[in-house]
Amino acid sequence: MAEATNELFDTGITEHLQDLVLQSSDVEHFLHELAAFTAARLGEPGQKIYCGITLVRRKKSVTIASSDENARVLDDLQNTFGDGPCLTAIRESESVLVPDVHTEHRWPEYMEALKDHGVRSILGVPLGLDGEAGAGLNLYAGWANGFSGEAIKRAENYALRASKALNLAVRMAHLIDARDNLKAAMESRTTIDLAVGIVMGQNRCSQEAAFKILKNASSTRNIKLREVAATIVASVTATVR
Repeated sequence: MAEATNELFDTGITEHLQDLVLQSSDVEHFLHELAAFTAARLGEPGQKIYCGITLVRRKKSVTIASSDENARVLDDLQNTFGDGPCLTAIRESESVLVPDVHTEHRWPEYMEALKDHGVRSILGVPLGLDGEAGAGLNLYAGWANGFSGEAIKRAENYALRASKALNLAVRMAHLIDARDNLKAAMESRTTIDLAVGIVMGQNRCSQEAAFKILKNASSTRNIKLREVAATIVASVTATVR
């Protein structure tokens, strides 16, 4: 019965994470939805936890999403001190637990600062991210020993699925950017071709000479070639109207 329940738990998570990827407008939107879903899914009835998602790239850590304002403040605090359970989890690729902030001897300055924010236990879980960057889940509870051995396993199992969804969201974003860049390049090329034709007609010159005129104008005015072309096309269009 327990195995069947776990399978349903895993299936439900996977399906919802896939829905988040498909329904999100961009990666940032997905990450904020992921943080909120993580806090709700891994918390227990009557025992609310907070979730932040931290990205480490080129040795710089940034909080990129949080389930609420509390999580954002707690994550930013860890990033300010430059180390803590989540950053260690990302660096060492394994979960890091702080059972009780009041008795934890690692990261003493950070632990002392946390006492003013009502958090008692922390769990940092790494997220597998393709490429050079690293990411992790920051889970915070307001009571000591907030994450049991079973809770840690659930969080790690969840992180595996969340990692796949995050990588999928990033890849989709890259594809969309590539598509938009290609579209912009094609539109830019069309605008330049139109401008060349206009200059040829106005100056009764060859295509090569017209293109050289555009390049010289771009260089003299210190603006991009496509902007010069767009100005010429717009001026002719306005005259026709």
